[in-house]
Amino acid sequence: MTARRAAQKRPSPGMLFFLATAFFTLILWLVRPGAVRRAVPFFLTILGEIWPVLVFMFVLMFVLNLFISPQAVKRWLGQASRQRGWFIAVIGGIVSSGPIYLWYPLLAELRKQGMRTALAAAFLYNRAVKPALLPLLIYYFGLGLTIILTVYTAIFSIVQGLIVERLIEGHAGE
Repeated sequence: MTARRAAQKRPSPGMLFFLATAFFTLILWLVRPGAVRRAVPFFLTILGEIWPVLVFMFVLMFVLNLFISPQAVKRWLGQASRQRGWFIAVIGGIVSSGPIYLWYPLLAELRKQGMRTALAAAFLYNRAVKPALLPLLIYYFGLGLTIILTVYTAIFSIVQGLIVERLIEGHAGE
């Protein structure tokens, strides 16, 4: 069997995670069925709250795949993007909203299309800056600290992105 055929038969990481979750849920149901009976309605409640955001993210991913070519992603967020890519990652991370885990599929898709790992890391790092909370930060700590903290977050997101990219590239050959 060729390596390609073997890779095609292997389940995806997402499927492995699903199967592991289902397996552990089954084990828990056998050991403590009451816990599972309480967890299922809780899960459904959370799913009911986040489904609009999930649908929005999948539609956004579909539209991105439909209208943005991998060449455009590489040009704007790839290895040759330079300052423009960093600017998009930093500002995009700051203005993005919603739960962070909903951004993971979109960033993964952009990475498949050529986005630099460093820019994805910088985007995630800048999610720490919450524009809606900046007035509260200014009120309690002052404008000076707010500006310094925001600027340092942006600067260190770039440093962090470069470190993450270097670490990922270092382990890619293993």
